[in-house]
Amino acid sequence: MAEPSDVMLFITFSDQGEAAAAFDEAKELPGARQAAVLTRSTEGMLDTPGSWVKGAGGPTVATGLVGGLLGLFGGPIGVLLGWTAGTFIGGAAELKHFHESAEGLLVYSKDLAEGSALLIVEVREHDPAVADLLAARHGGRLLRRPAEEVEAEVRAAERAAERASDRGGASGF
Repeated sequence: MAEPSDVMLFITFSDQGEAAAAFDEAKELPGARQAAVLTRSTEGMLDTPGSWVKGAGGPTVATGLVGGLLGLFGGPIGVLLGWTAGTFIGGAAELKHFHESAEGLLVYSKDLAEGSALLIVEVREHDPAVADLLAARHGGRLLRRPAEEVEAEVRAAERAAERASDRGGASGF
């Protein structure tokens, strides 16, 4: 058996209904970490009708619980304040992760044809045949890329956008 590898799966569909069905199944792929389905309407509008992150909410609940337990030393008000602060810290960490994931979706949505859909799945893949069968079963076209390459492309796009924004802000408008 091959060594597991961290990959991003990009599966394009001409039928948005098939993309939604594949999204539901993709969440159950062995090693799946996160998934999102993007659609582009016939008017060119981009939508994200579904996204999923394995364990989402866990950091927020855990840090809230720890904060509440630490707040026991301060009595009932300490518990409330500790829980609130812990929840805020955990939520901020999850929001940062969500923001980074959303940026990646935008980078890869630019080539999405009108009326079609794109399923993106981050997975630690042990057997490529599982994802191959998922794509084939729903009439999708699968492109598999190493996760580190995809991350590098997203970071490069972020830097380019920041540079463009800095140039625009320096013009004095």
